[in-house]
Amino acid sequence: MRRVAVALVHYPVLDRSGGIVTSAITNLDVHDIARSAMTYGVSAYYVVHPIAAQRNLVERIKSHWIDGSGGKRIPDRVAPMKLVHVVTTLQEALSHHSDNEPATVWTTGAGMLPGADILSHAQAGVALHESGPPVLLVLVLGTGWGLHESVHQVATGRLAAIQAAGPAGFNHLSVRAAAAILFDRLLGEYSCGKQARL
Repeated sequence: MRRVAVALVHYPVLDRSGGIVTSAITNLDVHDIARSAMTYGVSAYYVVHPIAAQRNLVERIKSHWIDGSGGKRIPDRVAPMKLVHVVTTLQEALSHHSDNEPATVWTTGAGMLPGADILSHAQAGVALHESGPPVLLVLVLGTGWGLHESVHQVATGRLAAIQAAGPAGFNHLSVRAAAAILFDRLLGEYSCGKQARL
């Protein structure tokens, strides 16, 4: 099994008109993605933000759940929050995750359309269960409208968008919901054809 980490990128992301913006940290995204990451054996969760005040907010959230009253009240949150690393750039996350072996980067997003250069979840699950370099899954915050193309350009693969049998044309999951679905499809009990899917 390859080592897998996840990065939540807040810049550069797109707004609804295609402009480049910086999205804000969402408290729930920090600890909910950390809990999902811990559940599925993800090795690290990088929160990527260029603004110091936003990074400091994440550090305060971590402190509350690791050393503060939150951790004392709910000890099960301590280990997941220790997976969280606050970094300024995606390159910083890559350097931390790569160690001595360059990491493979897979980007995601609701706007990924089927195509030759898109990696299906089934293909990705198989690849993760084979030997190979560590993988960094790159997610975009749900309040953004996708990753900027410069982020996709550093990727070696683009994961297919999550598709569900909902109302036609609607595909707007929160990033924490999307992360949990991806972890389950790529790393869970039914990944890589380990069991017949229902």
